Amino acid sequence: MPAEAVATDRGTPALRTRLLVAVLGPLLAAAILIGVVGATLIADVVRRTNDRVLGGALGAIAETVQVERGEVTLDLPAAAFGMLENTERDNVYYRVAVGADLLTGYADLPAPDPATLAIDVPRYRFARYRGQKIRIAEVRRSLPRIDKPVVVQIAETLDNRGALTRRLMLALLIGECVLVGAAALLLRPALGWSLRPLARLRGAVEARDERARPDFSPLDTGPLPSELRPLAGAFDRLLAQLDTATVGVRRFTADASHQMRTPLSVLKVQVALARRGSDAERREALDEIADAVVRLERLVTQLLALARAEEAGVSAPLEAVDLREVAAAVITRQINSAIEAGIDITLESEAGQAYVVPGHRTLIFEILSNLVDNGIRYNRRGGLVSITLQATEAATTVTIADDGPGIAPEHREQAFDRFVRLGASGSPDGRGPEGSGLGLAIVRSAAARLKANVALVDTDRGTTVVLRFAHRD
Repeated sequence: MPAEAVATDRGTPALRTRLLVAVLGPLLAAAILIGVVGATLIADVVRRTNDRVLGGALGAIAETVQVERGEVTLDLPAAAFGMLENTERDNVYYRVAVGADLLTGYADLPAPDPATLAIDVPRYRFARYRGQKIRIAEVRRSLPRIDKPVVVQIAETLDNRGALTRRLMLALLIGECVLVGAAALLLRPALGWSLRPLARLRGAVEARDERARPDFSPLDTGPLPSELRPLAGAFDRLLAQLDTATVGVRRFTADASHQMRTPLSVLKVQVALARRGSDAERREALDEIADAVVRLERLVTQLLALARAEEAGVSAPLEAVDLREVAAAVITRQINSAIEAGIDITLESEAGQAYVVPGHRTLIFEILSNLVDNGIRYNRRGGLVSITLQATEAATTVTIADDGPGIAPEHREQAFDRFVRLGASGSPDGRGPEGSGLGLAIVRSAAARLKANVALVDTDRGTTVVLRFAHRD
């Protein structure tokens, strides 16, 4: 593994850690949000509760304000001040004024503007008095035969309110810490249980390392969660592709070793004859060696072509291929063989008609070259190999026909198998012209990769093969 990849892996946190952070992160954010909202609610509840007590004391004092003989009188009730007693020993202040005149209480207590007060409706506000923050409850009274407004005020310091707020906030904080801590402790075993299917999947993959022979069968992981099924399915598809590629390599190796054995044996024998024979025998041996080399070269070429045609994996992007141009190139390549065999080759197409299909030029060239080569090999001297191009709305077809003995209907499907060589009668008797028996196998495999259809059709004479490229929207 490259050093960069190792460094990257070391810097990547474990999946368990990532999940723990992913769960605890939102949980902590929620705890903070709950803390902020809780603090706001606690402050509001403490304020409302204490204001209710302060308002009760204000009402008790205000009710004792009376008019006697045209004068405002007041009888301060002890219960009013008893309401405000608490463990923090907050200071309590009061003030009762008639207009600008102080009736009783603390003269320097911050006085309101009477015009801003509604009659008999208490009002609450914060203020500072004698260096402390206080809460004031105040109300305006309207008394008969008294023209001036009567303002009653009572105030207290905020030590008790602050202490109560702190106790409630501490309780909230402890509750949140216990909740987050318990969640963190419980999350690790919960994550272990959740990741158990992934560990089982990893174990199924690692178990393959203990086997001497590669095993490309689907993984046996048991039931998996829906999130892991696509991963297991993708891995099984990868194993299937590797199996196909491995089978192809083994088959290519077997095919090559099987088919190359005969020409190599011929070469070995003829070299031995050339070493100890007469001049005439040497020339004859050299001719045999040359023929064997040609056959060996053709066999290797066709084996490689078959391997390319059956190659697994992602195909290259399709390109626009002109069938007329490819057919002309095939004729140019095969023309010398046709002349030596006394065979004529013709190309028939409609003038001005386009014969362009999506595909791979190399594969289409290989298909047509093998079909024309078969038409030359399995033909009579003086025969004809014709290439006919046709285009319709549904498909574009290439038809290759020859004047040879043809293939019996019962052997047509077998003709596409590997190493099947048809005899002069059109049956696989092995007594036909020299060849490897791979031509039609290459044609079928390459056509399958191009999603084209290849078939042998019934004719009165010879063999006719139709290659069909269906048009797709």
